[in-house]
Amino acid sequence: MSRPPVPPSPGPRRGYDRAMASVSSTSPAARDATRPRVAAVLAAIGAGSVAALGVALVAQHGFGIEPCPWCVIQRLVLIGVALVALAGAAAARGSPRAAGGIAGVVLLALAVGGAIAAWYQHTVAAKQFSCSFTWADRTLMSLQLDAWLPSVFKVGATCADAAQATLLGLPFEVWGGGWFTLVALGAVAALASAIRAPAR
Repeated sequence: MSRPPVPPSPGPRRGYDRAMASVSSTSPAARDATRPRVAAVLAAIGAGSVAALGVALVAQHGFGIEPCPWCVIQRLVLIGVALVALAGAAAARGSPRAAGGIAGVVLLALAVGGAIAAWYQHTVAAKQFSCSFTWADRTLMSLQLDAWLPSVFKVGATCADAAQATLLGLPFEVWGGGWFTLVALGAVAALASAIRAPAR
């Protein structure tokens, strides 16, 4: 008399199903919760840039610290960073991958440009008596932004004069370079979060 067939043990299959359920439970929403949100990173960059520009304007109009051409160039970069970051933060709510990717790349480029401008001002321009007809001065003359909004873009000091102004013991361009470095790091974080975000 033959024995009835023994049904296969559900152990291995049950273990496999349990493992797959564990993986699916951590992806993609649970994984996103463990890393910075794209919108939050971009919003922080935008808010910080607006605050940095505000400090520069308060120093100018409240304490008489006039900007040099390279200072105004950095203001332009700050405005660009704020606009891109805040627009990206708004768009990231609907499409985090696209918004974070595009904004991250543009912000990284702006941050590098701003950091170079701050470095040049601190190491080269600050040691010159005048920065007339430098790249920054020629760019501002061609754009003529001071005619449109002189309270923000009008040059009122030489690079040597601007080098004497400090905030908490550090020149303003050092603070600017530090902020642009943070923007670059935030842009990389936004890019990393955007790459890992689920496609929509």
